[in-house]
Amino acid sequence: MNQPIVWIHGDCLSPKNPALQKYPNAPAIWVWDDALIEEWQLSLKRLTFIYECLLELPVVIRRGNVASEILAFSQEHNANLVVTAASPSPRFNDICKQIEHSVTLKELEVEPFFDYDGYIDLKRFSRYWKVAEKYLFE
Repeated sequence: MNQPIVWIHGDCLSPKNPALQKYPNAPAIWVWDDALIEEWQLSLKRLTFIYECLLELPVVIRRGNVASEILAFSQEHNANLVVTAASPSPRFNDICKQIEHSVTLKELEVEPFFDYDGYIDLKRFSRYWKVAEKYLFE
């Protein structure tokens, strides 16, 4: 069986990422998604924060088309399995579909930070935190 690779994405930038926990010796990759950065108009401050998070993780950092870079990384490591943390993002689902045309993709569930079923604007951490703190500090 080929060794898996781990795909780290923006919805789980943590050393406790379930994919890193389950496959601690697997090569891991992060891909800067230029289209997403442009679409969401991420600030330099936000990009710096993400980069600082990545420095704490055992990942190779690349830039470009996410699916293409992940597939290239899997070929470089002779892997036929990509393991990642699950995400509710429609963009994530689109990328997963592209990857699954070539290799097996395994999504691992992330333990939620808190239980909440409503809408949260995730473009700004402060908006997320306004909702989260009500549940975490009751």
